[in-house]
Amino acid sequence: AQLTQSVADVYYYGCRGGDKVGKQLMALLGRTPVQLSHYGVEAGFETDSTSVFSDPDYDEGHGERIFVNTIGASWRYLPQQLPEAFFQSDICLFGATALVPPIHEALDGLLPEAKSQGAFTLVTTVYDNLSERRGVSRWPLGASDESYRYIDLLVTDREEALRLSGTSSVSEALDFFRRQGVGAAVVTDGSREVRFFASSPLFGHIPETAIPVSAAVTAELKQGRRGDTTGCGDNFAGGMLASLVWQMEQGRAALSLMEACCWGVVSGGYACFYVGGTWFESASGEKLSQLKPYYDAYVRQLEADGLIDNPINK
Repeated sequence: AQLTQSVADVYYYGCRGGDKVGKQLMALLGRTPVQLSHYGVEAGFETDSTSVFSDPDYDEGHGERIFVNTIGASWRYLPQQLPEAFFQSDICLFGATALVPPIHEALDGLLPEAKSQGAFTLVTTVYDNLSERRGVSRWPLGASDESYRYIDLLVTDREEALRLSGTSSVSEALDFFRRQGVGAAVVTDGSREVRFFASSPLFGHIPETAIPVSAAVTAELKQGRRGDTTGCGDNFAGGMLASLVWQMEQGRAALSLMEACCWGVVSGGYACFYVGGTWFESASGEKLSQLKPYYDAYVRQLEADGLIDNPINK
């Protein structure tokens, strides 16, 4: 929402409790451009929350964290509460739905509905604690695998990709997603390479491709500039989403997955520079102005490595 506020309206659909935490969350969200008219209240229930235990020194300073989630009011958010306006959006993002079980279990119905309305469908994942607790061998994404063929872009991390696919390597996971009909999939792996593929009219055909993380971000982390890794995955997805919005706004006939991944890499990496998942702007456009130099440096990095064959929008 911060990156695209000049060209797009971003609405959040979900619910919170009527407790103190919910009110604090609303106050924080009020400092962002996110539209909250569809963010409801379930009185008598606690707001979803996460306790984050962070170790910024883990993995040679790249950091790691453990999340302890309380689902709270999201148990009450049902598929029928999503209004028609959600499905009529240009882009429908189903983000971290394993934390909203009724929505997660209905993805194989909700995704086709969004596609039938002409929406671009983006799914981002989160660690599926319920499936893990139930001992499920392969994590579900909806009530059936029908969900996958209605996903234009799937963004996940290595652990979640392996659990969703029931495989033991990222390459095998990407092949699983391809066979299930996913238009494009991107798998992150912390400070290691990002891997992706595409096979759709929207993105064209891209074989499995690997790109590194941002050298500029890594250098600053090693020099001691760090917050924590909370929100890196969400900011990666947000950077990709912003790029897709800009590309659609330009009226492009074909979308560049590489360009979107570049914005994802620098947006996710930049989240390591501050504590928590959200950068609160002091003025509109501040975050974009902070990210742009890292994006330009990253494009130069990929050009020098011979990883970009065609010109990419800077």
